[in-house]
Amino acid sequence: MDMSAIAQTLSSANGPQDPGFLNDIVKLLWPNIRVAGAKMVKDIVEPMFAQMLPAPLDTLHFEKIDLGATPMHFGKILVTPTAAGGGIKLDLDVEWDGECDIELNAKMMPKIGVEHVKLRGRMEILLCPLTNVIPLIGAAQASFINLPYLKFTYTDAAGVANLSFIDKNIRKIVLSIISSMAVLPNRFLVKLDPTTDFFRAYQHPIGVLRLTVESGAELGKTKEGKNFLKRLVHDEPDCYAKVRVGAGPDELSAKRSEWWQTKTIDNSRHPTWNETRDFIVSDLDQEVTIDVNDKDTANNDDDIGMATIKVRDLLAQNGGRKELALTHNEEPTDSRVTVSGKLLRFVPDAASLTGSADAGQLVGQLTVLVAAARGVRGASREETKPSVRVNWGEAATFRTAIKTDSPGTDIENPSWDQAFRVPLLGGGAGVADGPPVRIALLDGETEKGAVEVPLSEVLRAADLTLEKWFEVGSGAKVRAAVVLRGLQSA
Repeated sequence: MDMSAIAQTLSSANGPQDPGFLNDIVKLLWPNIRVAGAKMVKDIVEPMFAQMLPAPLDTLHFEKIDLGATPMHFGKILVTPTAAGGGIKLDLDVEWDGECDIELNAKMMPKIGVEHVKLRGRMEILLCPLTNVIPLIGAAQASFINLPYLKFTYTDAAGVANLSFIDKNIRKIVLSIISSMAVLPNRFLVKLDPTTDFFRAYQHPIGVLRLTVESGAELGKTKEGKNFLKRLVHDEPDCYAKVRVGAGPDELSAKRSEWWQTKTIDNSRHPTWNETRDFIVSDLDQEVTIDVNDKDTANNDDDIGMATIKVRDLLAQNGGRKELALTHNEEPTDSRVTVSGKLLRFVPDAASLTGSADAGQLVGQLTVLVAAARGVRGASREETKPSVRVNWGEAATFRTAIKTDSPGTDIENPSWDQAFRVPLLGGGAGVADGPPVRIALLDGETEKGAVEVPLSEVLRAADLTLEKWFEVGSGAKVRAAVVLRGLQSA
């Protein structure tokens, strides 16, 4: 039986299964996970406090991290083939109700203790590529489908001034780190076979959800028809809607904000927006979240309500159109918002990239995969700090992690296995006439060499994928893939 047949056979189970065996394994491994997880939290989260928090919170540091004896628990596991084939996809619920002992300290602040952490979300694990060589699975990739729920319970909470402000900022940083590492489209990659080709393991997004926020109804009204907006007595609300798909950010925004926002319709409980936005989708279980607000120029905007729906559920409703009830402070209201959407899939078709499209509308995606480099030469192994910078004109600049000489790292032949994505928009020059992709090898902040890859060359490549060892000069090479995908209606 070949590997694709194995994946298909595994997907034939009727509905979600109980992953009891997986929970048994995690329970046995939890003492090791406690140690590794505590080190990971300190190494990753603590530096982010200094970079992202205002003073004096920027001096926050961990004095103690004990994740407790309660292991994570998994439930409702569903096994299917990966979207692109050649692998196995596991979807499962993850919940952690941990009794912890965590201490945080900072200058000019009392010590903060965390005694309980609650984490809940739906996760996907990709096992791909499948091979005919032991261990049969090249790599495992884990990610939350949507941003998980996270709550901290603090010790001596009443004695800490501005605790809500501190909690908000700590959770924001932790969720931001989780999102950047392991919320779609980002995946946490572990190679089970060190020879696995990153290009075979990488899974491209499914496509684009073209979402239209149509209108609202009875905005600001309770189920009894009463107005719950504090400032409104005689006037009507000035409403706008914010939208995100999955964890965000908005891929088309120049600022890459978490939310996309409609225009504001003044003085109406029944506004009509009819505004459309494209959102890149990696999984049909990603959630569309609509947050409707009343604009207040004097104070903070008033929250009218929020609604969520999975992409697959929206597409299955009445030709992709659905009226959603809004909740306010987790209470049902009579407020409603109507949205519609259609799915366009990414395809390796050059013709799909040449069609006409409105400015700001997606026509495809450019992806640059950076796997490794060879022949890196620095002044010494200890001083060599290689990385790769990717540019596409003025539209996008990316950079891999900077490698340093450490046990287990071949600093002269480093690996990164990182992906960079650029949405391609209509209304401009054709893809073939666009700027080349520039791939540069750096040592610290010094550029050691570079290569330019014209997109016209990528368009001529099989499956619109150009992957090779690119010569960047001074005997060094960078293994990269430049991939183009257009869009077709699903």
